Amino acid sequence: MALEGIELLKPPAVPEGAGISIVAPASHAQLERVEKGIAALRGLGFVPALGSNTLHRGPLYFAGTSEQRIGDLHAAFADEGSAAVMCTRGGYGSNYLLEALNLNLFRKHPKPFFAYSDLTGVQLHLLDELRIPAFHGPMAAADFYLEDGVHMESFRAAIAGKPYRLGAAEGLRSLRAGKASGTLYGGCLSILVSLLGTAWEPNMGGKLLFIEDVGVKPYQIDRMLWQLRMAGKLVGVSGIIFGEMFDCASQGAPPALLDRAILSALEGFEGPIAIGLRSGHVSRQNVMLTFGVQAELSAGEESELRLLEAAVIE
Repeated sequence: MALEGIELLKPPAVPEGAGISIVAPASHAQLERVEKGIAALRGLGFVPALGSNTLHRGPLYFAGTSEQRIGDLHAAFADEGSAAVMCTRGGYGSNYLLEALNLNLFRKHPKPFFAYSDLTGVQLHLLDELRIPAFHGPMAAADFYLEDGVHMESFRAAIAGKPYRLGAAEGLRSLRAGKASGTLYGGCLSILVSLLGTAWEPNMGGKLLFIEDVGVKPYQIDRMLWQLRMAGKLVGVSGIIFGEMFDCASQGAPPALLDRAILSALEGFEGPIAIGLRSGHVSRQNVMLTFGVQAELSAGEESELRLLEAAVIE
């Protein structure tokens, strides 16, 4: 049963020198990227620790069996020496963990859980069912391993519980002008659509929605937006912010095709629409967003997203 309207179960802030558990709940990551990501976290003053199966490869494309992956995730949240949990990468596979999530354990040990992509389902389930804010942002072997992979201002603000603003410097621009506010919510568009009709169907109604994806063509984005509309998931949504939509282009098509496809698919939606915010699958400097908190969008000549509420307890 979703707990919409209930106060957020905010975890403690993540101080300098804190332990961070590194887990792989979906696909396996390249060892070199994991090592570089851990080194970067150490360089920032954190103490990263790998789960027992984090470096496991297989079966198939998974980082271990479902039992191994859920075991590492549960152990990471229960570990008193760790202040946060960070995934190596997304990929595919965390959907197999949804049935096995021990919600009582997460309720007793709320922590910032840094992830995006395939982990959208897990993050939103913890938000919808337990009211634990979701930390949609950089992961160890997807972003921290890169020299310019992390937007440090938003990362530091989010884990310290400070309000912050995002705008043109973070890629945000307007597709339809206007202002909107509400609970920030969302994630990877492909995953949101894949959860429709399941017990983990996302609760988007009335939210300020952020959606992003990678490597899908404009017509595929159109189709997924159509599905969200027909499923009634955009009813009451106050505004929509799209991510960078990295590599979401059709070969030989004009660059504006994506913008036009989005506006066409959302014909009849009355709220403001912005695009370009670099959070999730991005080309550089992955921005941290905190779902579950109150936020305001102003789309226009100087578009801005303001996160008004802390997602952690200082």
